Amino acid sequence: MVKPNHAIQKLKVGASFSLIALIILCLAWEGPLAPIKPEGSKLILKAVPLLLPLFGILNGRRYTYQWASMFILIYFTEGAVRAWADQGLSAKLAIAEVLLTTTFFYCTIFYAKLTRQGSQQPSH
Repeated sequence: MVKPNHAIQKLKVGASFSLIALIILCLAWEGPLAPIKPEGSKLILKAVPLLLPLFGILNGRRYTYQWASMFILIYFTEGAVRAWADQGLSAKLAIAEVLLTTTFFYCTIFYAKLTRQGSQQPSH
């Protein structure tokens, strides 16, 4: 059986890694890899809102994990739509966005669940 503190630490690392990777992906995707317009677009700014939960996630703030789990669904939706509608490298990057947002969502909801008051009690 996995110890609760070990599971919490793994979820924190998973959420942190997936959020940082998503920020890098957004910058690379809309920058040099596959921007919507060949000369670049302001869509690169979609990475900026991802900075809002970054320090709370890195510091293990439960409240940040709670709201960020809903916030990330915007990026999941964008990834799903663009994976279906785009072609080539952009579609592959959209699939990566879906995978990263799914990982982040999973880690944040279970982190919030395991860190709530009374969650350390044994179940029957």
